Amino acid sequence: MNIISFEPLAKTMAIESITAYQKYISPSKGFSCSHRLLHGEDSCSNYVKRMLSEQKLHEAIQSSIKRFQDCGAASKTLKAKANFRCIVIPCCLPL
Repeated sequence: MNIISFEPLAKTMAIESITAYQKYISPSKGFSCSHRLLHGEDSCSNYVKRMLSEQKLHEAIQSSIKRFQDCGAASKTLKAKANFRCIVIPCCLPL
């Protein structure tokens, strides 16, 4: 019996969706990823794309959740340091 996995398709669709976000939405939104601003590393979108490429889907999802939590903490740190306001949905939601 052959088992067909949807994981490769799901990962490809997620990566392509993030790429479209980065190309069409991100440049016009007027703000940057809090985690990247504070730590100087990948933006959350680049991080999630990399995790999708390097990890199994469920691992990438767990890594992404952790990253969004870290981004939320970075947003709070930036807000405390300056007049910074986070309006990025994933990093501002409690996960």
